[in-house]
Amino acid sequence: MNEKLSTGQFWRLTAIGTVAFFAFWYLARVLYFAPPQFLPMPHEVLAKLVDLLHNPFAGHVLTEHMLASLQRFGMGFGLAALIGVPLGLAMGWFRWLDDMVTPLFDALRFIAPVAWVPFAALWFGTGIGGPTLIIFAGAFPPCLINAYRGAKNVDVRFLEAASMLGVGSYRTITEVLFPAAVPSIIAGLRIGAGLGWMSLVGAELIVASSGMGNLIVRAQSAIATDTVMAGMIAIGMVGVVIDVLIRRLERYLLKHRSA
Repeated sequence: MNEKLSTGQFWRLTAIGTVAFFAFWYLARVLYFAPPQFLPMPHEVLAKLVDLLHNPFAGHVLTEHMLASLQRFGMGFGLAALIGVPLGLAMGWFRWLDDMVTPLFDALRFIAPVAWVPFAALWFGTGIGGPTLIIFAGAFPPCLINAYRGAKNVDVRFLEAASMLGVGSYRTITEVLFPAAVPSIIAGLRIGAGLGWMSLVGAELIVASSGMGNLIVRAQSAIATDTVMAGMIAIGMVGVVIDVLIRRLERYLLKHRSA
């Protein structure tokens, strides 16, 4: 039986895992797992990360690349959430809408986001529209699917009570389905945010002239492995922050729902 860890235990285990990771990294370098040019020391990567905050690479400092990526991510993920969540809830309530959307959606959701890169490049070039399309393609399916499942799993007694009170479809969706489906919706947003953030980096490798993906591919071309790894660390750190913010949104919505 799994027991919930205390805060102290959590941070101790986190520290142990972090130390073990860096120890393995140093050991791999000492044992010459790869040439120094392709496997820099951890402190060298961290130093490069700090250096990128002040000295431009590929035309911009690290914060400017990150802001460009976050702008694209915000547009793509925002559209995915604003369309996917309401549509998923509506599909869970209206059978005709479910039957109309599901066949096409099931065909499209299995297409990898990177498969849209050629169209993104042709339609939008290196503007913001291309990465936005690819992020949307990655984030939209989990947003819709989890909202739909959340609506389908609502306690039937709530729906019967709303029907007996003469509540219309719109109020049923907004005041019954949505509050009850919040945990499932947040799970979909977390998955969608992760897929969208990963899709963004892949998109920027090809259809962007700035951003973290562009920084990484330019660094790879210059065989600047420390810059590549510093960019990867920055991407991972921002991804964690995005996930934490979504979890805080979940706590806020659940608290508001129970109030």
